[in-house]
Amino acid sequence: MTTELLLGGAVYSPSAPDATAMAVTDGVVVWVGSDDVGRALHPDAQVIDLGGRFVAPGFVDSHVHLTSTGLALAGLTLNDTTDRSDCLRRVAEYAAGTDAGELIWGLGWDDSSWSGNDPDDRRFPTTSEIDAVVGNLPTYLARIDEHSAVASSALRRLVPDLADAVGHHPEEPLVAEAHHLVRGAARQLVTAAQRARAQRRALDHAAAHGVVAVHENGGPDISGLDDFLALGDLGHPMEVRRYWGQPVSSAEHARELLAISRADALAGDLFIDGAFGSHTAWLTEPYADEPGHCGISYLDYETIRDHIRACTEIGVQAGFHVIGDGATASVVAAFDELAAELGTPALARCAHRLEHAEMVSDDQAAVLARCGVIASMQPLFDAAWGGSGDLYEQRLGPQRAAGLNDFAGHARHGVILAFSSDAPVTPIDPWSSIRAAVHHHQPRNAISARGAFAAATRGGWRAAGVNDGLTGTLVPGAPASYAVWDIDDLVVAGSHESVQRWSTDPRSRVPALPDIAPEARLPRCVRTVHRHEVLFDIGVLDGGGT
Repeated sequence: MTTELLLGGAVYSPSAPDATAMAVTDGVVVWVGSDDVGRALHPDAQVIDLGGRFVAPGFVDSHVHLTSTGLALAGLTLNDTTDRSDCLRRVAEYAAGTDAGELIWGLGWDDSSWSGNDPDDRRFPTTSEIDAVVGNLPTYLARIDEHSAVASSALRRLVPDLADAVGHHPEEPLVAEAHHLVRGAARQLVTAAQRARAQRRALDHAAAHGVVAVHENGGPDISGLDDFLALGDLGHPMEVRRYWGQPVSSAEHARELLAISRADALAGDLFIDGAFGSHTAWLTEPYADEPGHCGISYLDYETIRDHIRACTEIGVQAGFHVIGDGATASVVAAFDELAAELGTPALARCAHRLEHAEMVSDDQAAVLARCGVIASMQPLFDAAWGGSGDLYEQRLGPQRAAGLNDFAGHARHGVILAFSSDAPVTPIDPWSSIRAAVHHHQPRNAISARGAFAAATRGGWRAAGVNDGLTGTLVPGAPASYAVWDIDDLVVAGSHESVQRWSTDPRSRVPALPDIAPEARLPRCVRTVHRHEVLFDIGVLDGGGT
């Protein structure tokens, strides 16, 4: 057995709030405490000098799309475009360096944030405008939420009968079935080698941000089965839990689909609805900026209920993509019915989950908590779109927008939270997510830094069905999955007055966390380790002594 002794830093451990050292033997934490005691107990250990750095459990990103994220990291990203003209200029510049016949896969345009005196500068680009700058290049440009896209004529022509699909428009962004079809055609132009590079790039990027495990949310309309199976064979040391989003009608059907997909569970992005930005989230009342339109419902009540029942019968996680209150009402009603039929213990044992769960009432949260349903949520959604005049208010109006992403409400009713990025929709950046959860645009929806940190670590493991009381912590007996950070200050007080929800008295022995105030410099990762496997290391730690 080999033992490493990390000392000379600060270790985030509930079992030893003042710990400065940690010993790891064969991938398991065996001890935490002070430097002197650590040296005495482990005289033959390999010593790693932390140099005052902070050691914390590794993060879990519970909702990612790896291939799309990897393509975005190395390709055309449009997140910071300022208006339609700027977007078209960026696409034209990228097309100029693209070989004939090669796919342009672009992501991130967000017309809700565009400005300009001319209304035309604040609208989406059309098919004709894209054709004018890319010519015959097949081009797929997904809106930032990835629930609609502009596609060039060259790509559209690869889809027979596209004009007959629901959600088709010859000039405007494609939604619903039309979008799924054209996205599938674009995926077919990504080679196996390009796909593998994109997946590895995304996983390496996650490791560089202190992430030790991710949950891939795949499905027939998102990534396709080829992509999903290839990810299972990738062999990257990052832990990847794979969710396949396709409904099943019976226990036998569920077993069959699990065998074919080799998925860990039949959950994730199984779409009940779409997204606010694309006007496809399912609402009970019309959109504020599109009167008469309430979005799209992809699954009926019976399909939702039968999927949960089938998965529960075989003891596997079920789950759905849920954004609008119409989608929430349908899935909560299904859980409520099945709780009476199967019993809440049967549901809770499976750790069923909802992705996003942005628009949930108090009564609905109580039902979800009773059924043991976990909410996989994205704090950076509020950071991006929850401000005054931003997307949420544009689509829903101020009153409805104010209730979105209510982390405090979920937690108050006992719903387990797991934080994630939904990358590439928002970046894989856990500390920014924690800061966004603490500094929510609606203070009453915010949670404490300690609660947010738990949602980004232990919550992610619980969302994967792991609830052993050890994984996601740094206590003796826990897997040695951790990250080492350069930090400025450690604090034990909430950075927002309304979320100071744990004691700041030193006698409480609450372990300190890095300062995540809006003006503070966020931690920088220098090493990420998962079960003794080094996932990322910039080479600044001194580890030669004994």
